Amino acid sequence: MTVHLVGAGPGDPELLTVRAARLVAAADVIVHDRLADASILSLAKPGAEFIDVGKRPGAPTPQENINALLVHLGSQGIEVVRLKGGDPFVFGRGGEEAEALRAAEVPYTIVPGITSSVAVPAAAGIPVTHRGVSVGFTVVTGHRESGGAEEVAWEALAKTGTTIVVLMGVAYRASIAARLIAGGLYPSTPVAAIRWGTRPEQHTTRTTLGLLGTAELEAPCTIVIGAVAAFDFTSPHIVPTGAVV
Repeated sequence: MTVHLVGAGPGDPELLTVRAARLVAAADVIVHDRLADASILSLAKPGAEFIDVGKRPGAPTPQENINALLVHLGSQGIEVVRLKGGDPFVFGRGGEEAEALRAAEVPYTIVPGITSSVAVPAAAGIPVTHRGVSVGFTVVTGHRESGGAEEVAWEALAKTGTTIVVLMGVAYRASIAARLIAGGLYPSTPVAAIRWGTRPEQHTTRTTLGLLGTAELEAPCTIVIGAVAAFDFTSPHIVPTGAVV
């Protein structure tokens, strides 16, 4: 039997891959994050066991405990799905779990998922790249365990000339904005913060880099910084230029 490290996608259950849905339906145990949509968990077979290991603010489940749990379950001769939001290897710590399973000689597979860094902006009508506006994008976490946003070289990112997509950055948004401006980005640079992207409750807050620190935002949000954040292709009646200086 096998441990499957499965990406659940950005939130909308219809964006779950066919392979992921098949594995969820066959699993004996599903070890899931706190953002796992209930409709995805409802695909499980009768009698399947659910184990919530979500990392909640103030009460996180230590990653070492999750690794040990997966090794233990994977040694029981059962089918185990480790269900992770987005893609397992995009800030999902799937690499650490794979390392632990490999070291214990427990068979495992990797099932890619649609990362929220691309899907959530798209759902809000924002292309992370656009000809003549942005030739690339950088995905970065706004949260670092040992030092918050201060460990990211934001000033250097400001000089890349590409779209910046920040995940888990709401708590550090003021510091992030200040350092990007110090690195050369204009305070008028467009910003879009999408909460609960791809879900029915999706909400987009549009602001500028200079005002990001005081914008009323709640986690979880995907924050898009750059000229493309001025676009809104969800409406056929609005075609912004995206050119902001």
